Amino acid sequence: MNPVAKHPRAIPDEITGGPMAAAGAKQQTTSVVTRMKFAAPPEKVWERLMFYEQIGKRPPLLLRLLLPAPIQTKGRKSEIGDEVTCQYTTGHLRKRVTHVTRGSNYAFELIEQNLTLAGGIRLSGGSYALRALSDGGTEVVLETRYVSPKSPRWLRVRIEAVVCHSFHRYILREMRSNLPSG
Repeated sequence: MNPVAKHPRAIPDEITGGPMAAAGAKQQTTSVVTRMKFAAPPEKVWERLMFYEQIGKRPPLLLRLLLPAPIQTKGRKSEIGDEVTCQYTTGHLRKRVTHVTRGSNYAFELIEQNLTLAGGIRLSGGSYALRALSDGGTEVVLETRYVSPKSPRWLRVRIEAVVCHSFHRYILREMRSNLPSG
């Protein structure tokens, strides 16, 4: 399944409410999508896909203030079913790869969260979708899915989106900076 197909009308910096997390549940899954163009073909960009926890430099101030500090990742993350543990100073996340179409789609789900995020947010998964552009470049669509118990949702979703887009742009800029020049 194409990980972006759930949101066919995705627009840059999109925020959407998904289906109920469980039958009768009051919390909805929220999806935040950020897009960025790369001046490289999908095959080259694919080789630079990374998790937040793999970036070796200090995050921007907003992320340092609002997110736990990442330390490292352990495990494989290249094939469906692979699991990776992402260590933070205050806990860990465990992710399982759910979809891989080399050069175009990569998705994962969160199978364990032993990490406190602001407001009790529970991460549920994420994905990367790469699309070749006519100029030889690539558009990368990065999606994060989560459940937040905080209300009022009309206000909280906007605040959460600012943080999530900052998080996405940080990852995407690091991917772009790691592409070979030329």
